Amino acid sequence: MADDHAAAPTTESRAVATAPVGHGVPVLSAGGGFPAHGVPGGGAPALQPAPKRSRGLRRFIVPLVLLAGLGYGGKMAYDYFVEGRFLVSTDDAYVGASTAIIAAKATGHLTEVPVVDNQIVHQGDLLALIDDGDYRNAVDAAQARIDTQDATIGRFGRQIEAQVQASQAQLRGAEADVERSSLEYDRSFKLAQTNFGSQQRLEQATADRDKMSATLASTRANAAALAAALEGAKANLDVLKAQRDEAARQRGELVTALDKARRDLSFTRVVAPFDGIVGNKAAEVGNFVQPGARLMALVPLNASYVDANFKETQLADIKAGQKVDVAIDALGGKVVEGVVSSISPASGSQFSLLPPDNATGNFTKVVQRVAVRVTFPDEVLRQVPLRPGLSVVATVHTRDPDAPKPTLLGALGLEVLATKTTKP
Repeated sequence: MADDHAAAPTTESRAVATAPVGHGVPVLSAGGGFPAHGVPGGGAPALQPAPKRSRGLRRFIVPLVLLAGLGYGGKMAYDYFVEGRFLVSTDDAYVGASTAIIAAKATGHLTEVPVVDNQIVHQGDLLALIDDGDYRNAVDAAQARIDTQDATIGRFGRQIEAQVQASQAQLRGAEADVERSSLEYDRSFKLAQTNFGSQQRLEQATADRDKMSATLASTRANAAALAAALEGAKANLDVLKAQRDEAARQRGELVTALDKARRDLSFTRVVAPFDGIVGNKAAEVGNFVQPGARLMALVPLNASYVDANFKETQLADIKAGQKVDVAIDALGGKVVEGVVSSISPASGSQFSLLPPDNATGNFTKVVQRVAVRVTFPDEVLRQVPLRPGLSVVATVHTRDPDAPKPTLLGALGLEVLATKTTKP
């Protein structure tokens, strides 16, 4: 029995063997009691006290966190009071641009399409070329008709000039004959009167006088006939001038036809009307196009804008000229600065294909939205790629930037106190 008790461990010894040893936990001695040094004054055993370091840190950090929270909250409240309550924002905003649909104005097959989708082009660059053979022939024909008309006008002019010169020459010849005959007659008559010379000379002078008289009469008759012919030539000259004027007016019509032919020829070259990016290209070499056929779209490079659709309850303080912060979703929320350029004259529902009619028995009020156009400076458009259709968030600053910032005293109606304290 004694051996059995010695071999079997007691419950107390097993408890001592399995108990963990650590700080603040008393360790039993081999006899089952507490050691003498662990029992102050020989009395009951006592636990070791916990360290005070964590309590000190806790007393320091908690007030600091509270002060930081109060400071951050105060700053947020101040920012809202000064600026935040004047901000009007909407995420129903999208980038737009005045996209041009490039279409043909001439008829023919496409012989050249030197651009591709997403290509940047500049104003005047060739986008498509239409076969221009027929149009060049039309220009040449119009030019030939003008040349023919010029020749006709020149012929009338030469006829007028020749007839005038012939009439004047005939008149001058007739006048010269009359003058010469008169002089010869006077000379012969004087010789006959002075009896200068022989009798034969006098008889000859008498015969010559009679002959000169007849010649003079004939010459004067011819002069009268030439004068009548000259009057007829003048009438014919007026007819030629009228024909020349008519030919000149016909030439003006031909010049107009030539200008139209050249203009039609110019339409065979489809060029870019402004700087932009080619998109939605449908033109291919060999296609037969007619006036109005869509070839491609051209999106301007530096003419993008934003249409922000604000609720009607947000429009009270929005005015043209106010600053707008635009956050672009495609660029990770990057903010660019724009300006309110205009406000739509009506809500979007009024411009829809089927505008709503609220004069019915059943009615549900729906808050309407009005488009606000936001534009950007040229330097912003050159630096930031604003592509039409992108989603953005527009925030309008409705507070007047020239007005002083609001203060707490002003909000409480105590501006007088503020002015008195600032006076010396």
